[in-house]
Amino acid sequence: MSDTKTFLLPDLGEGLPDATIVEWAVKVGDTIRLDDTLVSMETAKAVVEVPSPVSGKVLKLAGAAGDVVVTGTMLAEFEIDPNLPQRADGQDTGHHHGGGHAAPAKAEEAAPAKAEGNERADSGTVVGAMQSSDAVRSEQAVAVGGVKAMPAVRALARKLGVDLGRVRATGADGTVSSDDVKRAAADGSAKVGSAPAAAVAPRAAAVAEAPAPAAAPARSTLSQSGRPMRTQPPGAAVTGQPEQLKGVRRNMARVMADAHSKVVPTTLADDADIHAWLPGNDITGRLVRAIVVACKTVPALNAWFDGDKLTRTLHPHVDIGIAVDTDDGLFVPALRNADVLDPRGVREAINRLRAQVEDRSIAASELSGYTISLSNFGMFAGRYATPVVVPPTVAIVAAGKGRHQMTPVMGGFESHKVIPLSLTFDHRACTGGEAARFLKAMIDDLARAH
Repeated sequence: MSDTKTFLLPDLGEGLPDATIVEWAVKVGDTIRLDDTLVSMETAKAVVEVPSPVSGKVLKLAGAAGDVVVTGTMLAEFEIDPNLPQRADGQDTGHHHGGGHAAPAKAEEAAPAKAEGNERADSGTVVGAMQSSDAVRSEQAVAVGGVKAMPAVRALARKLGVDLGRVRATGADGTVSSDDVKRAAADGSAKVGSAPAAAVAPRAAAVAEAPAPAAAPARSTLSQSGRPMRTQPPGAAVTGQPEQLKGVRRNMARVMADAHSKVVPTTLADDADIHAWLPGNDITGRLVRAIVVACKTVPALNAWFDGDKLTRTLHPHVDIGIAVDTDDGLFVPALRNADVLDPRGVREAINRLRAQVEDRSIAASELSGYTISLSNFGMFAGRYATPVVVPPTVAIVAAGKGRHQMTPVMGGFESHKVIPLSLTFDHRACTGGEAARFLKAMIDDLARAH
């Protein structure tokens, strides 16, 4: 009688309680070899490949695409084939935290630059940052059903209703890229259902039904009572029914609740007058510089705080978490060593981080460890905010939508452009006076012409 192996979902992060199935690389009855890709799983920040721990026949799989699997519970069951390579007892299983690149959950197109001046949009919602960690394996393109694509690209294709088997691949070695999928979705050349899709678990086909164009209006139907009932366009999110949070949003909910229970937040707000700015100023670059200046002036806000031990760590460097809003939730990549970057270096680093978030190639290590945060939500709307401070950081700056206001000057009034600023800080770690001086240092630096 052949031996069987029950494979439990390993911890794909630093104590993450669960992960979501993105796509199985096999089905029940298939034979898989040791270390071949078994499944793509989405965690709080990453879509990662989980390799098979054995060589053998697949007897059971934990669920279908979209199902949440709890860490430490059954992911798959195998019948071990003694004639195929197996891992020796005590040999490294590969299920460890490495320094590889993990692929965070899918991000939409980067927000376009504002039309007014040279302002650039670099962030989104007014929520704080999230913890993240390295994953089991670096993301890599894997051939499934004859199509070579990264797991993040497969997840994107499912979301857009694109059949990867019909997408023209332009990546290296015939790999389908995220741009290939977006083009196919835009021109409608590879809709799911128009040709056989790659073999996946039974529910995957239902999840990947092609959505109607975004502009399609909602339809009205009649309920059993005879009254009109509003329904959503095909492919739209189902409203009026509970939806299980997954991936990034699932972790965001946990982290926000944890931050709310641990931090004692206080918010100060004021306007920065940028009337003196010369053409060519990059608003995000100037905000970054102002934060650096303020951190050097008032180090208490460029710190980590341990509420259990009542200790704080002041940082000599400034790593700024830049909030990036996506359809799947909030990403906060770290702009490292912002205090030594010139304006060009800041812009290039921000563009790189945004691009890596968008194509999901950013290293998990880039999504944690910053010393202070910035949320530039003003690209959408809103003047002031109460952004969330996520431990161990003690402060977050939020920039609202710029506006013109009448400003008193000698002899009358002038119309000046101002940027509304909100500074939320953990009052356990710093005083109101320190926060006020920090905000003033930012305002003074932003008032400079360049």
